[in-house]
Amino acid sequence: MNMKSKLLNVLCVACCMVFMQQVIAQNTITITGRVISSEDRASLPGVSVKLKGSSAAAQTNINGDYTIKVPNSNSVLVFTYMGFVAQEKEVSSSRVVNVTLRPQNNDLNEVVIIGYGQSSRKDLTGSVGSVKMGEVGKAPVRSFEEALAGRVAGVSASSDDGQPGASVNIVIRGNNSLTQDNSPLYVIDGFPIENPDNNALNPAEIESIEVLKDASSTAIYGARGANGVIVITTRKGKEGSPVISYNGFYGYSQNSRKMELMDGYEYIRYQFERDSANVSNIYFTEGRSLEDFRGQRGIDLQDSLFGSNPFQNHTLSLSGGNKGTRYSISGSALNQDGIMVNSGYDRYQGRLSLDQTVNSRLKVGLNTNYSNLKQYGTSPSLGGNGFYYGNLLYSVWAFRPVSGRLAEVDEDLDSGDEDFLVLQGFNPIKTARNELRQRLSDVLTVNAYGEYRLGEDFKLRVSGGLSRTKGRSETFDNTQTPRGSPLTKSGQDYGVSGSVLYTELNSWLNENTLSYNKTFNSSHHLDALAGFTLQSSKRLGYGFAANHLPNEALGLSGLDEGQPVSVNSTSSVYTLASFLGRINYTYRSKYLFTGSFRTDGSSKFARQNRWSYFPSGAVAWRISEEAFMKALRFVSNAKLRLSYGATGNNRVDDFAYLSRITLPASTGYSYNNQPVKAAGLSELGNVNLKWETTHQTDVGFDLGLFNQRISLETDLYRKVTSDLLLDAAVPGSIGFSTAIRNIGKVQNQGIEVTLNTVNVKGKRFSWASNFNISFNRNKVLALSDNESSRLTTASWNTATTNIPLYIAEVGHPIARFYGFKWEGNYQYSDFDETSPGVYSLKADVPGYTQTRPIQPGDIKYKDVNGDGHVDGDDVTIIGNPNPDFFGGFSNNISYGHFDLNVFFQYSVGNDLINANRIIFEGGGQVNQNMFATYENRWTPTNPNNEYYRTGGGGPATFTYSSRVIEDGSYLKLKTVQLGYNVPSKISSRMKLKSARVYISGQNLFTWTSYQGFDPEVSKFGSSALRPGFDYSVYPNSRTLTFGLNVSL
Repeated sequence: MNMKSKLLNVLCVACCMVFMQQVIAQNTITITGRVISSEDRASLPGVSVKLKGSSAAAQTNINGDYTIKVPNSNSVLVFTYMGFVAQEKEVSSSRVVNVTLRPQNNDLNEVVIIGYGQSSRKDLTGSVGSVKMGEVGKAPVRSFEEALAGRVAGVSASSDDGQPGASVNIVIRGNNSLTQDNSPLYVIDGFPIENPDNNALNPAEIESIEVLKDASSTAIYGARGANGVIVITTRKGKEGSPVISYNGFYGYSQNSRKMELMDGYEYIRYQFERDSANVSNIYFTEGRSLEDFRGQRGIDLQDSLFGSNPFQNHTLSLSGGNKGTRYSISGSALNQDGIMVNSGYDRYQGRLSLDQTVNSRLKVGLNTNYSNLKQYGTSPSLGGNGFYYGNLLYSVWAFRPVSGRLAEVDEDLDSGDEDFLVLQGFNPIKTARNELRQRLSDVLTVNAYGEYRLGEDFKLRVSGGLSRTKGRSETFDNTQTPRGSPLTKSGQDYGVSGSVLYTELNSWLNENTLSYNKTFNSSHHLDALAGFTLQSSKRLGYGFAANHLPNEALGLSGLDEGQPVSVNSTSSVYTLASFLGRINYTYRSKYLFTGSFRTDGSSKFARQNRWSYFPSGAVAWRISEEAFMKALRFVSNAKLRLSYGATGNNRVDDFAYLSRITLPASTGYSYNNQPVKAAGLSELGNVNLKWETTHQTDVGFDLGLFNQRISLETDLYRKVTSDLLLDAAVPGSIGFSTAIRNIGKVQNQGIEVTLNTVNVKGKRFSWASNFNISFNRNKVLALSDNESSRLTTASWNTATTNIPLYIAEVGHPIARFYGFKWEGNYQYSDFDETSPGVYSLKADVPGYTQTRPIQPGDIKYKDVNGDGHVDGDDVTIIGNPNPDFFGGFSNNISYGHFDLNVFFQYSVGNDLINANRIIFEGGGQVNQNMFATYENRWTPTNPNNEYYRTGGGGPATFTYSSRVIEDGSYLKLKTVQLGYNVPSKISSRMKLKSARVYISGQNLFTWTSYQGFDPEVSKFGSSALRPGFDYSVYPNSRTLTFGLNVSL
């Protein structure tokens, strides 16, 4: 063959290849379309669109639109979406394939994540509340806990204060324990964690949140399930082309109100009534009089304390996958300036999720999350100089409005001279700007798993994980702070000072489960699980503090040059080994049974009490599946549930059963004429300690009408917790008066109702609502031996250290307010005027003992026992901090491309103690300002009954009274968000799959009679014995946010 022939052959082959490519290209068809719901004609985002018999796949965007390439007109597309009936559609000659999916009885087929598995909602036998993540996403928050309040029946959520990064206290179905932790167990992507830093988790990366409430749901977690379980699943990659998403928001936060304070004139008049000589020496010099101060507003440092400060959050993610590999990668940054000066919170977070299907039998995966956190501010929880006089809000409210130097009022903002020693005027704003109070944390969670199918029915799952939290708390006071200044008494004691505390918590987890899932004869379905788990935690801590640092410029780097105050170190280890099992049986989808069992062995208890057993059982009857119900076609679901089981609470200190030995620094003795350090018992142990155990009964009824357009869930429950850990009396001969024992018992019972409705479902307009309400009553059934009541102090300043504020009584709620009944003020009619201006209390008017005779205008308390005298025997119940009921309701409205979400939260019947009024309505120190309300105090010309006269605060010994107990009921407009979904025609031109913009507001309005900043407060956190306390807490902020969601 010559060269010419060879060349011709090559050209022929090339032409054929080009022709074939053209043919193939001509046969490749691009299909577009939109997927909507048959009910409300709304677009469905995230629908999986697959080419049947191929790996080609696509996914609908936020507007329900999709694009996919198919080889020919005979191709078949498969459309699947959770909660909807899957549909196949042949392409035929059309290039636009629109599909309408029909719901599968709406929420009945919703997949619910439960302990060590999942279930459809229609097959649940227990009480499980689900958080609608779509609604949570409409409230830009730094922690998902902030969005839980009011959204799930039976779940109460309150914050210690409103400082960025502050913890949120979650309690499910009431407090089970008097002295131990009542917070739930968190299971994050399968990793059980007690008391995690939930700020480390980006809410935008959460796929679902399930709240397990009854024993049937929580007993699988045994010794850690008594307080309920919150199961969190983060987002995972889905099969389809890669999706890059951005979720960001920027906004401002501000204080919703400020307290009205006395102005300069009112302040000096009050101080003159209190101590005329002191006021004259300070303010009435150079011929000045009270009238010279009239009209002088003076200084209100709240204007400098509070500001409208920005916050921002940015999340970027990449997700996608194919039949073999699915992935989700994300990173986020949150920066939030607090509404109070020099406070804020920063979070930098990254997350990775990988799932790999190795073959038809083997599947492996990995979930990991890392967060770097920084919380800073002057909150007492971060190491402030005392709960009372070191509190920033207290110092701002107490700051004098005038100094006596009228022409130099503004100079008070920089006061640091000798005047403040007399006037207590060291500027708290300046202090806050110069104090260092911060906590830095690194949080890492890694959890890997492998699943292997043993035949068609068995599946073996092995997982291992690590959770590590490293923290560093820092404090530093320079010379511009009261503690560090050489001009103050505190500064002379401490000087420039600082401290560093390092903490580390490591937890290891191994879980091994074998599951069995099979349907027999289409009528019987069995789902069984058995497993073994092992989890170990090690806690470390060490720190150093020093005073009188010689070189202020070195900051904490100069701690080694100061005078050491203390060196602390601690270490503890805790291990939990568990065997577990569960059986779910269903007959014809009508009769359901669940039985579970778990045994836990914990190193927290002595050998003889180390193991315990936690069984549970539940049955359910789907009445709607019976033949006699078929005629009632409007009933789409009717199910009756009953469950009973036992769970435990192991939230006690590691090795709490052991006696503690300490080496006091000041204690020793002489041996062979040499000083020897002495050791002694500081705490008496008890080898008989065991877990607190909760037995719970739950009766539930689920009802769905009109294809679930109306759905109702109702639960009645009763929990009894026994073997409470309490201090009980022991014989004094052993050297201790009390020791901890398992001896108490409490009860919680209540009703929960959740109502979901689809009010309107049109092609362009839809409206859905959610309402939930919870009633819980707790009661003490038993305390320690022969003990009918127990008193608890609040201890928020030195005067209250030994004064009880709360009482727990057998037969009554766990904690009620305890004090004197306030009856206004003594009036002239209560006295005999023995001589002009001299008054003596009438014989039939009860009084109390104080250092001087009672006078008109003094505070008046009720003689409860009628003995003619007010004393300790007249202290009684003055309030109940437990609400009668609480909950929330929301409305979701969409019209065209717009959507609106409005969410309200409420609480009714709970009392609060406003301790701020004790101090700032006549109870403060000399030269301390008061609330403006105290301007209306009792005087001879204004003999009112609301505010006692200057100096008329009652007995010399501090007392609590019903005067400062207020109704804490409230209705709060928690969230409003208006969003706009950019039409696909516009977003596609921008090369975007979807785009959405929104504006959102939080804590917009609160309807309440409470006089403090915010009735949604709990200063002492989740303490069951000290609820409803408000004193100078960092207020919750009102926020306005602008956000953008984009996918490409």
